[in-house]
Amino acid sequence: MAENSTSSTTAPDTAWLGRGRHLGPEPEQDVRRNLIALKAAGVLDDFLDLDPADAARSTVLHPRDEAADPGPSARRLFEARWRVADDVTVRAQLTTYDPEGRRKDGEGVTWVLAAEAERVWDAHWPSPATMFWPDSDRVAWDHDTVQGLSLRTTNHLPKDDGELRRRLRDSIRQSWFVHVVVHEAMTPDAIGERPVSTFLPPSLRHRVVEHRGTPEQAQIADFAMKRELSVRMPRGGAVILPVEPVSPDYDAERFTVRSVFLDGSEPTELLEKIAEFAALPRPLPDEAERALTRLRQGWHLLTPDEELAHAQTMVTKYAEALDAMTKSRDLYREAAEAARAALADASGGDGLTGPAPAKAEGSPLSALTKAFGRFRRDPDRGSGKGSGKASDEGPGGSPEGEPGK
Repeated sequence: MAENSTSSTTAPDTAWLGRGRHLGPEPEQDVRRNLIALKAAGVLDDFLDLDPADAARSTVLHPRDEAADPGPSARRLFEARWRVADDVTVRAQLTTYDPEGRRKDGEGVTWVLAAEAERVWDAHWPSPATMFWPDSDRVAWDHDTVQGLSLRTTNHLPKDDGELRRRLRDSIRQSWFVHVVVHEAMTPDAIGERPVSTFLPPSLRHRVVEHRGTPEQAQIADFAMKRELSVRMPRGGAVILPVEPVSPDYDAERFTVRSVFLDGSEPTELLEKIAEFAALPRPLPDEAERALTRLRQGWHLLTPDEELAHAQTMVTKYAEALDAMTKSRDLYREAAEAARAALADASGGDGLTGPAPAKAEGSPLSALTKAFGRFRRDPDRGSGKGSGKASDEGPGGSPEGEPGK
């Protein structure tokens, strides 16, 4: 997969953005089932299931530009609206995409999710991911776009040095998620194998990918991270990886934890570092910026009050446009009359007794004017008088040389 290209726009603190892959056979059906269930339970206010072509279509009441088009590879677009903290509305769009080239086995379907709230996002709010995807291990929606990585689990570092470096590079260049590397000082038991992300608040839990290094990988992983990312992996500790382009606010020491106990207890210091890192200003990848623009400018799921307000806004907009056109026409007419008057004064008034109509050859009005002009010039036309046929007839109305009958 190509590297992320980023813009100069910083991700707003009101938004939640994610991109991943669904490896199952029916991703859109999984989304539909979850949306229907959550609406029936009163978790969602409403949702829409749209064909991408319909989502991008522009109408008189809802004009849309190209920013509303999810692109030719889009499979389906879903919108959902819910409320948090009693009265804060969240709007979200999830779009599924076919792979850029021919779909390979295990590649899955890519999804892009953009959500925005009416105020600064709170990590303790429900995760937008589980508003669309089922919060179940049986549905494989939680894979990163970087091959071999997933949310909601631990991802062990590759044994091969070259593959290890490649994964580290891809993690900071391609992924939209926060990447944390935890080193196991000793082999943990089943409780210690639980990902530390399970201790994070809901909205942050589905933004973190956790890598695990085994005890024997301490030196090789530390060397690879130092060479590729200029960060160190402390033995028995953890470090949060930077993203490219590296933010000036990122400092490797600041986001390194020297000791993490994998005994099932809450790693408080690491959780605080993850939350701090996630709150840093972060440049938007181009695709994320397009998704956020599409959410804002191509939104369809309006409430009745929003529909009414939108219709009133459009009526006012069109009325203002019509008024501007009328004023422009009047100004043009006044300017034309002033120009003709000035021309008449300059020529002494000869031949300019009144405003001359604009020449419009080939127009229906011009054709009618010419036709009526011919009738005025030839008043006997149509009555038989003066016609070419009468000159060949005799006094009796018969042609000359033939006797009357």
